Amino acid sequence: MQSNQYSVKVFETQIDDDQKFIEFFDTNHMLFKDHLILIQGKMSEKIQNYLEDKALQYINNVTLPKGRSRKALEQEFNAVKTENAVQQQMAEQEVERLSSKLANNLTVLDGMVRSGRELEIDGDLLLLNRVNSGSTITTSGNLIITHVVDGAIRCHGNFMMLTASHKANIIFHGVEVDNKLLEERLNRVELKNNEIIITPVLKKEINWA
Repeated sequence: MQSNQYSVKVFETQIDDDQKFIEFFDTNHMLFKDHLILIQGKMSEKIQNYLEDKALQYINNVTLPKGRSRKALEQEFNAVKTENAVQQQMAEQEVERLSSKLANNLTVLDGMVRSGRELEIDGDLLLLNRVNSGSTITTSGNLIITHVVDGAIRCHGNFMMLTASHKANIIFHGVEVDNKLLEERLNRVELKNNEIIITPVLKKEINWA
């Protein structure tokens, strides 16, 4: 696909009087001949013919996106940056809180679980890396994974905390969890009163250094 991006000057107006409109553009034709004329409201055939005769480019009743100043963009960027920092802190606190519950023969791994590998953990697991597609992790206890999961998870503990991609296959207490509920964000998955509860912790995946 080939594409081009242009910076276009737009003059937006509304016609109250056809003759005054024509007189204005006759007087200022040189100023607006390189503009895109955006006309809001009803436009008569007389105005349409006039614009075409003057070779003025125009559109009618279109809502265009408003440009933002550099200052506004910087303010928006800083706001997003602050929100992400707060969310990361919340996620780290949540991991710390749930990690304190990992007490059933805790296993801590920091290596990537690569394709073709099958891990069977008797007890709880804290994994500080990703789970690749084609690999499988089975735990009898609780599970926390701090990087994205592309592989298969079989967890029989009281809770999990993970981020799963569309490739993943997540089974919690014999029930397959819908990937759409786990994608692109860190989630806490818990078993409460025989019901699986999913609570998003972050809007998108986070990696801890």
